[in-house]
Amino acid sequence: MKNQYFGDVNDYRKYGLLRALQSDGGGRLLVAWMLTSDDGGGDGGFRSYLDVADRWSAYDPALFAGLAGLLCTAQQPSVSLIEASDLLPRASYFSAVVPDGRTERDQWRTELFRVASGVDLVFVDPDNGIEVPSKPVGRKGSSKYVTWNEVEGLWKAGCSVLIYQHFPRKPRQPFAERLAADLRACTGACFVEAFRTPHVLFLLAAQDRHAQRYEDRIALLAAHWNGEIRPMGLANNSMQLAALRTPADAVR
Repeated sequence: MKNQYFGDVNDYRKYGLLRALQSDGGGRLLVAWMLTSDDGGGDGGFRSYLDVADRWSAYDPALFAGLAGLLCTAQQPSVSLIEASDLLPRASYFSAVVPDGRTERDQWRTELFRVASGVDLVFVDPDNGIEVPSKPVGRKGSSKYVTWNEVEGLWKAGCSVLIYQHFPRKPRQPFAERLAADLRACTGACFVEAFRTPHVLFLLAAQDRHAQRYEDRIALLAAHWNGEIRPMGLANNSMQLAALRTPADAVR
């Protein structure tokens, strides 16, 4: 995540998804920004949606008004604006800049795991998404990716995990299905879902104790966001989840 992107249309959808998943009134959220330095590029300029309130505000009126107000009064875009607001329920934030160096990344990861202790859902927000072979930790640009090791560590700490992922220039459905399968293999989660937006994919691995909560929230999400955030239907439904539980689980 770069501060220059704050409040653009992809951000609006991103916060809308988080608010929907948190809308049941329970559960603590940690937003791990995975901040990297602004690059002066123009990709963060997609804020014209704020000028078309009739079209965009209906998806989440409070969020739309909140983001518009924050950007109107800010000298420059920054994630610190939403950190100081109440737009994300029950949220805390991990704002340390992600380093490229291997030793520094190890220290960053250790701190991430520390602040994630006791959290229900961790949202990791890298520039690009999940690690790729060409950018291993230690190489320049590796800070733009979350590693599978980091995802696994958060999962083992008892957190459900939501991941921001840019779409590459390849067919989107098989790409999403492959990453969802990789996420399931990494975590062992029974409940894995993907959410498509016009530019970005979000991947959710839910702990068993959270699965029913997120299944209920996802059912409402599709209606409120009307195609702007679209669950891909990759998650197991309630009957499948029940079938996956062992007899010992049922007794507990």
